[in-house]
Amino acid sequence: MFNFTSLLGAQSNSTASQSILELDGGVKILVDCGWDETFDAERLSELEKHIPTLSIILLTHATTAHLGAFAHCCKHFPLFTRIPVYATNPVIALGKTLLQDIYASTPLARATIPQAALSESPYAVSSTGDSTNTKILLQPPTVDEITGYFSLVHPLKYSQPHEPTPSPFSPPLNGLTIAAYSAGHSLGGTIWHIQHGLESIVYAVDWNQAREHVLSGAAWLGPAGAGGAEVIDSLRRPTALVCSSRGAERIILPGGIKKRDEVLLGHIKETVKNGGTVLIPSDSTARILELSFLLESSWPEIRDASEGQKLKVWLASRSCGATMRQARSMLEWMEEGIVRDFEAFSSHPSNTTKQKGHQRTSSKQDSAAAENVQSAPFDFKRLKIVESASRFGRALSQEGPKVILASDVSLEWGFSHAAVRQLAADPKNLIILTEYTSLSKDDEPTLQQYLWSLYEKQAGTADDNATVVISGNGASAKCTSISTEPLSQAETPLYQSYLARQRQMQNTLQTGQASNLETSADIIDDRSSASSSTSEDSDDEQQGKILNVSAVMSQSRHKLGLSDAELGINILLRRKGMHDWEVRGKKGREKMFPFTGKRKKNDEFGDLIRPEEYLRAEERDDVDGEDMRNGAESTKKDNAVGEKRKWGDMAVQSTNGVQARRMSNGVNKRRRTAEDGGSVSAEGDEDSELSSEDEGEPQMQEPEGPRKLVVKEESLQLNLRIAFVDFSGLHDKRSLQMLIPLIRPRKLILVGGDEAETQALATDCRKLLAVGGVDAADSQNEEKGADVFTPVTGETVDASVDTNAWIVKLSDPLVRILKWQNVRGLGVVALTGLLELPTASSESTEADAQETPKAKKLKAIKGEQQDMPQIDVPVDGQQVSGPPILDILPSNMAAATRTATAPLHVGDLRLADLRKLMQAAGYTAEFRGEGTLLVGGIVAVRKSGTGRIEVEGAMLGSDTMGNGGPGGSSGVTKTFYEVKKKIYEGLAVVAGS
Repeated sequence: MFNFTSLLGAQSNSTASQSILELDGGVKILVDCGWDETFDAERLSELEKHIPTLSIILLTHATTAHLGAFAHCCKHFPLFTRIPVYATNPVIALGKTLLQDIYASTPLARATIPQAALSESPYAVSSTGDSTNTKILLQPPTVDEITGYFSLVHPLKYSQPHEPTPSPFSPPLNGLTIAAYSAGHSLGGTIWHIQHGLESIVYAVDWNQAREHVLSGAAWLGPAGAGGAEVIDSLRRPTALVCSSRGAERIILPGGIKKRDEVLLGHIKETVKNGGTVLIPSDSTARILELSFLLESSWPEIRDASEGQKLKVWLASRSCGATMRQARSMLEWMEEGIVRDFEAFSSHPSNTTKQKGHQRTSSKQDSAAAENVQSAPFDFKRLKIVESASRFGRALSQEGPKVILASDVSLEWGFSHAAVRQLAADPKNLIILTEYTSLSKDDEPTLQQYLWSLYEKQAGTADDNATVVISGNGASAKCTSISTEPLSQAETPLYQSYLARQRQMQNTLQTGQASNLETSADIIDDRSSASSSTSEDSDDEQQGKILNVSAVMSQSRHKLGLSDAELGINILLRRKGMHDWEVRGKKGREKMFPFTGKRKKNDEFGDLIRPEEYLRAEERDDVDGEDMRNGAESTKKDNAVGEKRKWGDMAVQSTNGVQARRMSNGVNKRRRTAEDGGSVSAEGDEDSELSSEDEGEPQMQEPEGPRKLVVKEESLQLNLRIAFVDFSGLHDKRSLQMLIPLIRPRKLILVGGDEAETQALATDCRKLLAVGGVDAADSQNEEKGADVFTPVTGETVDASVDTNAWIVKLSDPLVRILKWQNVRGLGVVALTGLLELPTASSESTEADAQETPKAKKLKAIKGEQQDMPQIDVPVDGQQVSGPPILDILPSNMAAATRTATAPLHVGDLRLADLRKLMQAAGYTAEFRGEGTLLVGGIVAVRKSGTGRIEVEGAMLGSDTMGNGGPGGSSGVTKTFYEVKKKIYEGLAVVAGS
């Protein structure tokens, strides 16, 4: 069984990607946890419903569209951190820097509390009057928390089959195997192959077959440099292929990657020659690697085009320093040319200190090859890295031509948003859009979408429109300004009520074991009893289970947001002055005075042992509320009894590692030097105008207590020029139409594109995957074309394999006579047996046979055998539930069926492999036509679309010699049987049992 549900991204203008794969036995896999530039928390409501049933999570790309909501889910959704997550090493490392950049760049990433959650509070109307316009922000994850979330992700290598570990609340995975393959598009981008029983699923969203400067192409035809002509075995002929349709109508420039680079550099050189500024918006971890590498390697061309002007090239992102540092440590995941550049840099004699000084004084007639080896890959000497808003503002105000590569591509946040606001008024400036954008019909268009619509109207749809540069002509665009402010006095109770409800939910769901979940009333009882307890057990259990702000709220604040109905019988303990409770019509514990007893957790061996209680102080991350990771002395801060604390201190002190981060920030400020990659210009002069910054993690603002979002719309007059060069790194129409027929999926599911792209690709695939070339006389074996599904967001499609399969039990006498054969790691046997319904006698016999003597002895000691008569046991011969049993045939029936059993040939023989076998045997073998192999010039081997192999040999005269064969009719016969012999050797011959 295989059911597919797209939670986000199917036939939608949103780039976010979330998919649920449901397999047999209740196994659920979440592939990607993406978000879009709106950061709307309500779009994650469907995902939140599936979390308690998820088995594993797979991540494909380190982009906002594929893991933008990962930290949000870990922070605010109970049980999410208990689900095993799998990704490649680059996705883990770059995903961490991506989310750190997002949360440090825009308050939108914190997400606002959904209005539905606020309206449930009794304070929604009484305190605020109208809560529909209230945009209260959630608490964002800190840098340490984001690092901790990604440390939980299990790293995988390419082509490494792995059997994942299920979540604590998941059913058994029953042999589920996952394997990652290169997808291109981003560093560490993944095509997932999922094998579960008869289901072979390939999940390929946002892949790129073309090889670029940094990234190798997708691994459909083998690893980079393999040069294969066929899809590799593990990805060929899957039962279901999930493929993205984004870019299905896009046609690449003639000339490929080289022409694309020439167009981009042409736009840049023309603008800097006129003294203008070029803005190139991009993401902060994926495509920015390709663009930054190109700008660094093309520096001589750009410098010469400036004609002596002081040219600056900036790389602006909150986490670009950490991103480039991570990229330098993962060169083995990149294209082979990058590895060669690194080897050339390591072996170049100019890397010695003495010769480096000599090289600085050399003339400008140095060769381009010498310039290319002056630095290691992604150790930029030309690009100046900017990570702070103040420094970026000073960079924009400098005179002279500039090239700015900034995040984010949406232009809604980040340094690209600030840059376009300042550059829009000057017609000498140019903004180069690097990705296609789908225009939304319902929502207000973003600034990027508005610029794309202007470009599309003026540039048209000609094939050569990549070289077109248009003018804004003073068009007016809406630009949003995002800021935050503290909550008003009337909004604070609304926020506190929401926190109380979230605390209740998380305390309920995040208990130690899924089987020990407590009811809401029990949790209230536990709180009231724990208020007077000083046990460290209860303190340890609360770590990480509640929101950071609510962890330090006082006992009185726990009562906010709980109505009398929600308190129930506990109102006698929690409400002062309450001495009476109406018990008429009540049931169970609601009719008895509340009593709280401390629950002890134990098992058959006694009380549970907590390993964290036996750790030494230096081994623990947190001891008595103090962070010990950088030494106990770094966290000593005396708080006198009754001392007033600010909201920020209250929110921060509940987070592990905050004190250490504060101290490290102070140390970093003193250690800031001119080690930045862009601190020295190409001419060698010091960049003294701007203060350099370290390449450490982005300095995210610490939680400041509850705040709300303030959005202001402004009008932006566009006089700058607009160009487009496709650097999205996605598949185009040609690659989709070429590879999908080679993959030959039985089911095809299209997601990840708008409605027009999805329907157009579905129409093409139905034609391409239609089976042809089958003889009309053999119509009974004709295979129908693949099923193509185009689900919308929220729709579930059944893409199960079309195979008649049943689950049966084999009896012990039958198992002993079977002779298994291995075919590609699978055991295959043909058998004939008698199918019987399970009975009580057969079940008891099988149970006794499987029970070990030790188990029987323990069973007798515990007295379970004496308790057995109390259980309703069916008598012998009575039918019981369970799968049917396949047993050996009686002797009279076995004699009748033995002669009717014919041997079976199992396997899939490739004509390319047969060609190699025949050539090794001394025969000439060559392909003639489609699906025909000619051996020795006299024997033809054909393979139909259904897998049927036909061998034909022509009868020749005795004086005729076959090329490569003995000749004559005897030569034909010998060659014919030699070919059949090789075919049988490539298949498993399974005889009937």
